[in-house]
Amino acid sequence: MTGAEQSPAPVSPAGTARAADADREAIAEILRVAAAEGRIDFEELDDRLGQAYSAKTYGELRALVADLPGQPALLPQHDAVPEPGTLVLKTKTPNIKQSGRWAVPRRITAETTTGFITIDFTQAACAHREVAVEAVTRSGWIRLILPEGWAARIGPSSTNTSHISNKAAETADPGAPTVIVTGHPATGYIKIKQHRRKR
Repeated sequence: MTGAEQSPAPVSPAGTARAADADREAIAEILRVAAAEGRIDFEELDDRLGQAYSAKTYGELRALVADLPGQPALLPQHDAVPEPGTLVLKTKTPNIKQSGRWAVPRRITAETTTGFITIDFTQAACAHREVAVEAVTRSGWIRLILPEGWAARIGPSSTNTSHISNKAAETADPGAPTVIVTGHPATGYIKIKQHRRKR
């Protein structure tokens, strides 16, 4: 994730993980109940609701209800790593970087027009044997970085495969995930590489 998306205060790994629509709605409900009970006024409710629906991470959501009772269990505390259903990364011109400690879902969608998207799996936690990545780019770049032991394959329905480069292993270590990339680059490129530890 970009530094701009993180709060200046130290946050747990769970705080930097991407939130889902269901998480935003759960926080919105807590805020509505708090307003009905007189804990916050309606002007503050409107302000917090706007922040809740635009929040990208669990940390941003938790900050909105930190002074209220009834925080939902779906917002993990400490070092728990949530498992979102699908991770969607979209950009037209700015760059997006998904990195650090995060939970890898079964499916990831990455789409860019002229920007750059980097998906760094080297510190990620993955409970799945296969992860599907749909990568679509016009003139931008999408880069995947895999840790040692992981593997990557190009999906058979990919298009313009001359613009897709896979430098990762074809066979994963026992128990390690395989990332199946279905790529659709136009004039841009999709690059898959393996992170090598220094010996």
